[in-house]
Amino acid sequence: MIAEINSPGIARIGNIIQCGIALERAMERSANLPGLVCFYGPSGWGKSLSSNYLCNSKRGYYIQVKSIWSKKVVLQKILGEMAIKPGNTVGEMLDQVCDQLSASGRPLVIDEMDHLVEKKAVELVRDIYEGSQAPILIIGEEQLPQKLKKWERFHGRILSFMPALPVSLDDAKQLATVYAPGVECSDDLLRKLVADSHGSVRRVCVNLDQVREEAAGYGVNKVDLAWCQQHKVAFYTGEAPKRRVA
Repeated sequence: MIAEINSPGIARIGNIIQCGIALERAMERSANLPGLVCFYGPSGWGKSLSSNYLCNSKRGYYIQVKSIWSKKVVLQKILGEMAIKPGNTVGEMLDQVCDQLSASGRPLVIDEMDHLVEKKAVELVRDIYEGSQAPILIIGEEQLPQKLKKWERFHGRILSFMPALPVSLDDAKQLATVYAPGVECSDDLLRKLVADSHGSVRRVCVNLDQVREEAAGYGVNKVDLAWCQQHKVAFYTGEAPKRRVA
């Protein structure tokens, strides 16, 4: 169960639970329900980290699509995850993927689904689903659900759309144990990091690593917001640096 996730080096942030709910809905669905689920949200919110971890915990197959991949390459990459030698044609490879998913009962996770939308390769994923009836989790940016409406037959087979959550104070506390180990960070400091992150897990991680580095440099193991301000610790907020005119 998702509530039991607690692995060393993994911060149990809310999006691991959120993504896990989506994946379990597909894996535990009734026989007459569709098995596609969508996990979506802005860049940097921890979608890939959460889905990759959960895929491993469920012994699933995971690919992160690249912008230059063709349909053939997508199938080759999935078969690579399955440790299966690809067939000679795209049709043979599709059958191999479907057969393995059907026989194994394992989920398939497709990250960066937006690239397949842009290449008009969405129907490939539907073909995989129809040929295997396997649980498939697709992951993409905030507008992915709207983009998929163009493919009505695909959109209608999605069991659930699960939005990623913005980083929270509880998430920051969990992340601090991984990215600032041995440093006790006060709540007011963590609130500042969360506020400056604009929802991004990635930005909080970057800033916690900065705090760890500064604390190590001064030989301290307990820091708060006042300490960081006193020592001019610069936090990354995602804003572009202002132009300096000589």
